[in-house]
Amino acid sequence: MNEISASAPGKFVILGEHAVVYGKPAAALAINRRFNLTVRRDSEFRINNEAADITANPHLRYISGKNDMLPVSVHMDSKIPTGSGLGSSAALSVAFSAAMRALNGRSTDEGEIAKEAFEAEYFSQGRGSPMDTSASAHGYGVALNAPENDGGRLWDITKNEYAWRVSMIDVPPMTFVIGCTGIKAATGPLVERVRKYKDSNRFASDIVDEIGQITLDGMTALRKNDVTVLGDLMTKDHKLLSILGVSSKELNKLVGASLPYAYGAKLTGAGGGGCMVALTDQPEKVCEAISSRGGSPFIVKTGVEGVRVSVKT
Repeated sequence: MNEISASAPGKFVILGEHAVVYGKPAAALAINRRFNLTVRRDSEFRINNEAADITANPHLRYISGKNDMLPVSVHMDSKIPTGSGLGSSAALSVAFSAAMRALNGRSTDEGEIAKEAFEAEYFSQGRGSPMDTSASAHGYGVALNAPENDGGRLWDITKNEYAWRVSMIDVPPMTFVIGCTGIKAATGPLVERVRKYKDSNRFASDIVDEIGQITLDGMTALRKNDVTVLGDLMTKDHKLLSILGVSSKELNKLVGASLPYAYGAKLTGAGGGGCMVALTDQPEKVCEAISSRGGSPFIVKTGVEGVRVSVKT
């Protein structure tokens, strides 16, 4: 009986959240925390040795449906905090898609996995962009809506009236610290808050445009390994996101505590809670500062590979 193992990394958004909704560029980097799972054929669906209702797990249900609803036993082990904006559900979808495709003799091309996992995310959440699943499938760094000549093209993904161009980013070795607030905030209301503000206020619309330009400048700084410029852009981005109303006092505390020991820091993801990220060459000091303000820190590095699949016979 074949057993398939697969793993996929989490991610953080380094620049461009919220503005990407309006066609602006955004960039995400894979982190060295992974979602690991194994699947094997079984007589019924099981998750971690317990019988499971597949309809209660929409990500698994969608991907299983693409694989003839083949009943499998799934064992999961994730090192990615859930509900924190670090792509835990995307990593689950990518790893499960890869494993099920391998089990059924289908292609395990990372682009096909990214697209199928995105559809699973969309099926589960009713909204979203392919940034998380693309970052998890490809690893390293990816950009959405970057200029044609800015990075290598990976794939295009369309959904209804939306289309996204996904490209790779060459990311030199860098050290970041993620700080988690422990607060979970739903993405939808935060996105809607920005939309209303943008539609009713020209100032907010200008901020969205400025975030888009900051992201482009940040991609250039990434390629040049210019941590000083990149850090400054991250901090500026955080201030703009705060003006849009998607930060929180808890996030601001962690960002402020990090800055004396970091090149820059910002919230990552939708905001409201979740996590922030600091670019630093003093990660231990940043971790101490975040802990002192009630956050939960951990160190991550760039250069993380994407989805991995192995077959055991």
